[in-house]
Amino acid sequence: MQIDEATLIAFFFIALIIIIILASSLRVVREYERIVVFRMGRLLGAKGPGLVIVLPFIDRVRKIDLRILTLDVAKQNIITRDNVTVDVDAVIYFRVAEPIMATMKVQDYVVSSTLLSQTMLRDVLGQVEFDDLLTKRDELNKRLQTILDESTDPWGIKVTAVAIKDVVIPESMQRAIAKQAEAERERRSRIIMADGELQAAKKMAEAADYYMKSTAALRLRELQTWTEIAREKNLIVVTEGTSPTLGAMLGLMKEKKAESH
Repeated sequence: MQIDEATLIAFFFIALIIIIILASSLRVVREYERIVVFRMGRLLGAKGPGLVIVLPFIDRVRKIDLRILTLDVAKQNIITRDNVTVDVDAVIYFRVAEPIMATMKVQDYVVSSTLLSQTMLRDVLGQVEFDDLLTKRDELNKRLQTILDESTDPWGIKVTAVAIKDVVIPESMQRAIAKQAEAERERRSRIIMADGELQAAKKMAEAADYYMKSTAALRLRELQTWTEIAREKNLIVVTEGTSPTLGAMLGLMKEKKAESH
C-alpha cells in the first residue's frame, strides 16, 4: 500500500498541530507561583507548583506571584491634628495569601492596594500630632500595618510591614524646631551651671563651719592666701592687727620685694 505525497503532507500538518496543542496545554508553574484556571468562564481553582495541564482555547489562566511585593506609596500632603502641613511617603510590603480571592474579589490587587495605602496614610497620620509623627514612627507603622491588613484581608492580601520613609516639613517649621532645640540646650546649660554653683556653695558652707571650729586651720588658710597675694610684686597688703607669725610673714614679703628692686 502506497501513501501519496498529499497524504504525507496532511499527516505531517496534523502531527504538527497535535504537538503545538500539547505544548500549549502544558504549563510549568514555579514554586512561588500559582495559576488560577477558568474553563469556559467557570472557576476551576488554583493549580501549581509543577507541571499543569490546561486546555488550549478553552481554559483561561491568571498567574499569581506569591512572593512579597514592595509598594512605594508616593508622597502625600497631610495636615496633622495640630494643623501642621507635611509631606509623607511610605513603603508597603505585602503578599498574596489566597490566589483565588486575589483574582475573584478585586480586579487588580496591586492598583487597589496602592490606592488604599494612600488613603489610609492620609487618614491615620491626619489624626496624630506633629510631634508624635516624628517621635512615634514605629507605633504609627504598626498601626498602619494593622489597618491595611484588615482592609485587604477580603482580597486575600497579607500586609507584612509598613515603613514611613520620610517626613518633609515646611522651612518655617524647620526654623521653629531649630529654635526650640537651641532653647532646650540653653535651659540644660543653665541648670547644669546652677547645680554646680549650688554644690560649690554647699562645700564652702561646710568649709566655713570647719574653720569656725578650728582657729588653727583658719590661720593657715589666711597665711596661704597671703602667700598667693605676695606673688604680685606691685601689690601692698595692709592688715589690721597681726600676730607674730603674720609679722614675720610680712617681713619676708618686704625683703623679697626689696631684693627684686
